[in-house]
Amino acid sequence: MRAFLAILIFALTAGILPAAAEDDRAADRQALLAILKDVETGINQANVELMAKHIDEKGVVTWLNAEVSRGPDEVRDYFKRMVGDAPGTILSKYSTHPKIAGPAVFYGDFAVAHGTTADEFTPHHRSVFRFDSRWTVSLRKVEGNWKIVALNLSTNTFNNVLIAELERMAVVAGVGGLVAGLALAGLWGWMRRRRAS
Repeated sequence: MRAFLAILIFALTAGILPAAAEDDRAADRQALLAILKDVETGINQANVELMAKHIDEKGVVTWLNAEVSRGPDEVRDYFKRMVGDAPGTILSKYSTHPKIAGPAVFYGDFAVAHGTTADEFTPHHRSVFRFDSRWTVSLRKVEGNWKIVALNLSTNTFNNVLIAELERMAVVAGVGGLVAGLALAGLWGWMRRRRAS
């Protein structure tokens, strides 16, 4: 009976301790979720300050177009240059809907998280296009506050909507060229027959 009780107590304790250890990070996980929400809202509402305030002074953001911003000021500059109604901006709107792939991994006061995002881009000079992208973020805790030290946005270079669009355009251009060539050949043949008769 004592052996059974000892096993039962061990089993219960083994189940509780990992849960308790996980609970030690509950506040940190909520803080990270709040940062993710601010980044999402900041992008969707074109309010770059919501994102920039979470970037470490030496933080690095690698955007989907492979440009790199260092620190919050460069993040602000990038966003203002890319999105909006100002002359020279590329997009009138950029929206994103991120999801977390799993719980953040903590290394003391350092955390890493990753996930997916459904992005929608509205350029000034063409129709809307959408990317299914991935993201990875590294954060560190500075004086009780989590800051983004590295954020990487990535999409499939070899298979995405822009490549598919170019392939469709190439097919349309090829078929159009073939039809035009056949029509010209037919016209040229008809004109030769007329001259010969």
